[in-house]
Amino acid sequence: MDIADIATPDYVEVNATERLGKVRSLFERENPKGIIVMDDGDYAGVIGEKQLINSHVEDNTKAAALMKPAPKIDRHENVREVARMLVEGDTKIAPVYENGDLYGIVTQDAILEAVLENLDALTVEQIYTDDVITIGERDHLGQAIHSLRENGISRLPVVNGDSRLAGVLTTYDLVEFMVRDEGRQGKQDRRGDIDRMLDLPVYDLMTSPALTATPAESVRDAVARMLENDIAGLVITPADDDGEVLGVLTKTDILRALTYTEQERMDVQVTNIDLLETLTRENIINAITEVADKYQRMNVMHAHVRFHEHKEKLRGTPLIQCQIRLRTSHGQLAGSGEGYGSEHAFHVALDKLERNVLEQKGFEADERYRGQLLRKLNEL
Repeated sequence: MDIADIATPDYVEVNATERLGKVRSLFERENPKGIIVMDDGDYAGVIGEKQLINSHVEDNTKAAALMKPAPKIDRHENVREVARMLVEGDTKIAPVYENGDLYGIVTQDAILEAVLENLDALTVEQIYTDDVITIGERDHLGQAIHSLRENGISRLPVVNGDSRLAGVLTTYDLVEFMVRDEGRQGKQDRRGDIDRMLDLPVYDLMTSPALTATPAESVRDAVARMLENDIAGLVITPADDDGEVLGVLTKTDILRALTYTEQERMDVQVTNIDLLETLTRENIINAITEVADKYQRMNVMHAHVRFHEHKEKLRGTPLIQCQIRLRTSHGQLAGSGEGYGSEHAFHVALDKLERNVLEQKGFEADERYRGQLLRKLNEL
């Protein structure tokens, strides 16, 4: 399937120097699926619906400040490749070209709607993320924002004092709160005072109850629930206990699943690939393959490597966080680490991944290699 019928010409084109106030009014008047930003006639980036409407950036700011780079996509590109490009570009919208001319846009939701019936073959258990990060309902919003930013994620399941699911907090909730009129009140009659925002408890902003799915459910049903409720993810709980948090499933997880292949070579996906400097995709594939080859009875079906840039720098080199997640015949395995530059961050994460592999039962590593690796890990 290609995206010829999925792409839509329903978009608004604006100049990078246009005021956001005017862009917002255009968006509200024409109600397009997205905005394409041009700079002197050349494509520069995109602005999504929620990104624009819920941004607290002032109206006099130029559109360039809010736009996000996104890959150019051919109108007749295969839907699997488009899914990969959206995931790796960490974007929900991208421009579509036909014969070199801008045709329109393609969105994450449009792809999911188009392939919905085909998702019956997958279960939630096969693709959800189980190394989930949670936040307590009495924790402060400052802690939640730090956790979202440091881990490069967009949602946190919220748990109560008994570690039971109480709700969910998303970046959308935080941005929506910041742009409310100060006179509006939230739970417990707390006013939307930005100065005190970081000290408010997560309970005040979380959405409750959280929408959930179970591991045995079909991905089709889970996606239909997301689209129906206009949300980007679900909390995964056991069928017999909707208070236990097993993990999360997001639209991005599902797009990522669309890229899985049955090729003999490991399928490796890189998110925020533009952060790679000296490191290449080939380097990443070879390094992960070397790790997998050192263990018996471990078949790696898919690897996802995500880079996230922090503001901190050392002599001009940004601090990068790298997360590596493997889907294997023995379940999910992950490792993360930070370093200055993508190559340093990747190798720290790779070392942590190897440590986690060693801790899993059922893997038999070469004993000589095991001793070398343990000595290396002890130096971290």
